[in-house]
Amino acid sequence: MSYREKPTLRFLGAAGTVTGSRYLVEKGRRKILIDCGLFQGYKQLRLRNRKPFPARPSTIDTVLLTHAHLDHSGYLPALIRAGYSGRVLCTPATEELCGLILPDSGHIQEEEAKYARRKGYSEHKKPLPLYTLKDAKVALEHLDTVPFGKKIDLGDGIYAEFIPAGHLLGAAQIRLTIDGHVVLFSGDIGRDPDPLMRPPVPFSGADVLICESTYGNRSHAAIAPEAELAPVLKRVFGRGGTVLIPSFAVGRAQGLMYHIARLIKRGDIPYVPVFLNSPMAVDATDIYHRHHDEHHVTWEDCKAMFELAERVNTVERSKWLNTRQGPMIIISASGMLTGGRILHHLISFGGDRRNAILLAGFQAGGTRGARLAAGERRIRVFGKETPINAEVVQLQSFSGHADADEILNWMSAGPPPKMTYITHGEPEAADTLRRRVSHELGRRARAPDHLEKVRLDAPK
Repeated sequence: MSYREKPTLRFLGAAGTVTGSRYLVEKGRRKILIDCGLFQGYKQLRLRNRKPFPARPSTIDTVLLTHAHLDHSGYLPALIRAGYSGRVLCTPATEELCGLILPDSGHIQEEEAKYARRKGYSEHKKPLPLYTLKDAKVALEHLDTVPFGKKIDLGDGIYAEFIPAGHLLGAAQIRLTIDGHVVLFSGDIGRDPDPLMRPPVPFSGADVLICESTYGNRSHAAIAPEAELAPVLKRVFGRGGTVLIPSFAVGRAQGLMYHIARLIKRGDIPYVPVFLNSPMAVDATDIYHRHHDEHHVTWEDCKAMFELAERVNTVERSKWLNTRQGPMIIISASGMLTGGRILHHLISFGGDRRNAILLAGFQAGGTRGARLAAGERRIRVFGKETPINAEVVQLQSFSGHADADEILNWMSAGPPPKMTYITHGEPEAADTLRRRVSHELGRRARAPDHLEKVRLDAPK
């Protein structure tokens, strides 16, 4: 094999940041893209979504998705519109969830571009969506499902296998075998134990490991979700307030409804109306019923979760919610306040001290959620400053990601790789995990640079 045919890995995203998961594996002329995510958060990162893709899309042979969240799948419609024509391989649940997430993303982008043009608040003369609902529907036609544990021949001596990662329905670790060299992409590693999802399959060894570090500098609070949630809800309901929960529509919304339903059933909190104002979250809840083998929620609790909330499916009903008085709970996307119906609720309820905003997951740097968590009380929404007088609570027990200790435990199950690349984390989180892997496990580890290219047969 000539030098030019040696397998390489290029970090096209999720290096130095927690979003934009994209990894390009090349062997000779064969190109395999692992994940195709959107950059989110800081503007300089979001602008990368508008730049030409670093590899010509028409030259990529296959795309593999670890899971359906936008920071792992959300660039697919743009990649396909730019010339990619191959298959997108993923697990069955990931295909179903992408069928919700990608069209919703295209629709939101179209709506926000129209709103910006109508209100004139964008710095662009003619704001345009990155891609449209139509683009997203075209992208879905490229999805092809593969079950967990099946070895797939990608050609030229490259094989792939999807391994359960916990975290989310369909979420996978991806193991590539390239001429005998094993490369494992962790995807997003779930927690063990997790109230909803089954635990990730432990790391079993690889020559090269590419591992996420979302919580690489943190440990999750040693408190059960319901024990954390109950006193906050009772406090707000006691003053007649509305609880506003920005939530990822897939995964987090279902977990919240599961725990709220259990609290109400036991009488730990009073009954109040619960509104799920996210059509995508409504449909995702149905998908949880169809993939019972991937989570360990009982049928009884799953039914209670399913029946808990009034589903808000129309714009008119969503607007009506903004005129309603508490106490009540509104769960609405997006989880980091980057877009969606939650922004209209933030304008309506954020200024009232009786109300509360519960942040129930990771808030990427540069997002409105991160600014609220940091203590800012004036948030720019639709081009205007919105005062936030409501109580803001960052919940600590609702993450679907393994924390630093859990990642190290997961890694320790297998023999040391020749190299571990720490990705998908903010710089401090990635570097903290890198140090711990090096010092505590005695393993070689690096946090790669954006667009860096490395050899997979002789990693450095």
